[in-house]
Amino acid sequence: MLSYNTPMSVNGQNAGPTGGMSARLPVKNVGNIASVNGVSSNDAVSGTGRHSPKEQHIWLVTGPAGCGKSTVARYLAESLHWPYIEGDEFHPSANIEKMSAGIPLTDADRWDWLTALREASIRALDQGNDGVVLTCSALKRKYRDVIRVAPYFTPNLHLHFIYLDASEEILLQRVLARQNHYMGANMVHSQFEALEPPTSAETDVIPIDVSRPAEVVMADALNQVLHTIDGIQIQKDQSQ
Repeated sequence: MLSYNTPMSVNGQNAGPTGGMSARLPVKNVGNIASVNGVSSNDAVSGTGRHSPKEQHIWLVTGPAGCGKSTVARYLAESLHWPYIEGDEFHPSANIEKMSAGIPLTDADRWDWLTALREASIRALDQGNDGVVLTCSALKRKYRDVIRVAPYFTPNLHLHFIYLDASEEILLQRVLARQNHYMGANMVHSQFEALEPPTSAETDVIPIDVSRPAEVVMADALNQVLHTIDGIQIQKDQSQ
């Protein structure tokens, strides 16, 4: 199971307690690739000889407290050489004070936070990155919909969610094992009360079972990401 306190071994090397990986599973380079004759491999050339915009991706790792969002998201970001945005760092102090006191956040508490995360993701892409990975509990569909606004006016921008799925009992055990984190164990139940698990209608969501060992979860998440990116690129190539 994912742990916030026990170092994990992947390919014989340990990761720190926050999930930052010193070794990565073998992946192909999907980041910014050097140009050839002035044309980047990420800037496709259409049949007319014009350059089409490169595909960009926002991967939002979501789920209730204790599911391992930071662990999985950091691993993905490091493996893909993309920026990582920790959603908890964007909470205003008033939200952190409420959660530290065991008071669940309201919808009103979350709107500005969600908007800030969306805008931070877009800024990271505007800096020339092919993708960005961020964490956000996004417990309700309407919260996820706030982030879904990001690609509305950018056809080459693709938004994806990775939903880390586990029982309340498992996540409670993990949160109890945490140290020096403002999200207390009593908040796990409140998050499950608010939780609206993604349905099949939300076709941009990939569920991942996080009751399995950490190495398996991270490898599964990375494989899903690479498979999705490949599929989008193939569709684009076929349409040109």
